[in-house]
Amino acid sequence: MAYDPDNVFAKILRGELPCNKVYENEHALAFHDIHPQAPVHVLVIPKGAYVSMEDFTANAPDELVLGFFRTVGHVARELGLSDPGFRILANHGADAHQEVPHLHVHIFGGRPLGAMLVNAG
Repeated sequence: MAYDPDNVFAKILRGELPCNKVYENEHALAFHDIHPQAPVHVLVIPKGAYVSMEDFTANAPDELVLGFFRTVGHVARELGLSDPGFRILANHGADAHQEVPHLHVHIFGGRPLGAMLVNAG
């Protein structure tokens, strides 16, 4: 999947579309999902044109990779999700139903989340 500079997250990063921001630093932007799947559902996106985790970890500078993952942890802590827990998820490609071709990590919490995969057979 090629990076599309007109994807919704690229537009949010450029300030062309609004978001309900939770946190921002030089590495990442975190904001509430517009279709939440849990009481807390926040997306964290890196500041850069990366399609997926594979693309990001292969091509982003080390400082950005480190800063991005530290941001994910920081946001989860700031949202008060450390206890009793939370889930992070990043989809990659069609089989995982990645909808936006810009790396994004979902942070879910605020209730028991159940099994990770249902009918995985």
